Amino acid sequence: MADTGLVETLLRRVEKVDGGLDSQDVATSLGVDHQAIVGAVKSLLALGDVISADQRSSKHWELTGEGCEIAEQGSHEARVVSSIPEEGMPQSQLMKLAFGKVGFSKAMSNKWIRLDKGHEGGPRIFKTVEHLEDLVRDKLLLVQKGQASQLEEKEKNELKKRKLLSEVTVKSYWITKGSCFSTTITKQETELTPEMIASGSWKEKKFKPYNFEALGVAPDCGHLHPLMKVRTQFRQIFLEMGFTEMPTNNFIESSFWNFDSLFQPQQHPARDQHDTFFLSDPAQAHEFPQDYLERVRKVHSEGGFGSQGYKYDWKIEEAQKNILRTHTTAVSARMLYKLAQQEKFTPVKYFSIDRVFRNETLDATHLAEFHQIEGVVADYGLTLGDLMGILHQFFNKLGLKKWVEVGNSGMFRPEMLLPMGLPEGVTVIAWGLSLERPTMIKYGINNIRELVGHKVNLQMVYDSPVCRLDS
Repeated sequence: MADTGLVETLLRRVEKVDGGLDSQDVATSLGVDHQAIVGAVKSLLALGDVISADQRSSKHWELTGEGCEIAEQGSHEARVVSSIPEEGMPQSQLMKLAFGKVGFSKAMSNKWIRLDKGHEGGPRIFKTVEHLEDLVRDKLLLVQKGQASQLEEKEKNELKKRKLLSEVTVKSYWITKGSCFSTTITKQETELTPEMIASGSWKEKKFKPYNFEALGVAPDCGHLHPLMKVRTQFRQIFLEMGFTEMPTNNFIESSFWNFDSLFQPQQHPARDQHDTFFLSDPAQAHEFPQDYLERVRKVHSEGGFGSQGYKYDWKIEEAQKNILRTHTTAVSARMLYKLAQQEKFTPVKYFSIDRVFRNETLDATHLAEFHQIEGVVADYGLTLGDLMGILHQFFNKLGLKKWVEVGNSGMFRPEMLLPMGLPEGVTVIAWGLSLERPTMIKYGINNIRELVGHKVNLQMVYDSPVCRLDS
């Protein structure tokens, strides 16, 4: 039962009006939390027809906690620019600031700052503007003043995406007098006692009706985690298709195998600290196949095998950096290199399902680690048609019957394969999925009985440094 004093106050307010009143207005006038008024309304509804209450809802925009901070102090990107002196600032020092990581990304997008990776003292950030207009803060101030209508829907949605603004739905009750309205409350009894029966007093009391449809507390029980179910199902499908599982127990990987061996340039954004976890101890790896490393260096800096390369000064120091692997393709690179060292090439089909790590901002849809599913096939004369056929068979076994986005797929580039020592004419097709991807979980667990009725919609990667489409 809600606070009796508040309930009686609410009844007196209802008594004084003819058309009814809004619970939100009552809460505001009394200076109490709206939920307290809602509790009083529900208590009165439980007494019978004392009052009538129709639920209503309205929406408005509010600043989040971070939005309030920015409205007061400025956006992350503006604060980043104001923190950089004329002589610049080391990138590592900026990233230590509370607003550094997000502000760096946004300021780079706005071209308010530039990053000099080749600076003598390490990567250094310089500002490129002297004066700037902090539009993000200006928009938040408008909302704070109750002028959200001056912003376009696109602007409000962008602020919402940055979690600076939220659209709040307020539910209230329109309260009117009921057929049994009264300003006095008679407490309903919840239990029929032997004393009431013996004395006959139960005849004069009002009892709270029993809710025979109320559900009991569900018993606790153990069950398999949904991801484990999907993972087991995917592994079984790969094994049925003749694939061999790759060893993926090395979470720590060198940048050479994770990036350089895959023909990814050393200045690629994915190799920055705001995308990848770098290790401090041990910070570097030193054991590499030197002849292969030299071929990788040459194809990056000078080109070869039909490629002009990236035309930059490839540095061993970048390749030596230890990281938490960002994809299991690093394992695929190791396995393909091992395959190339055999005296005679033999076709292979590999797969893996294991954890990878990204320096993501944690939210409802992003974690710092997730599971990647990877498939690799190496043989002479493979084409895009082989890739489509294998994927069709894979998803046929999984039980899909609709168009879905299944992940990145394509053919490994010659610039990656030939330096390993694989024979000319050997092609490698590959694809990657995410175990946590909602589509994969949904269809993987449900075990849909009907087979594929349409072609699988492949999302191909045309500009990937690792894969390309040749046919």
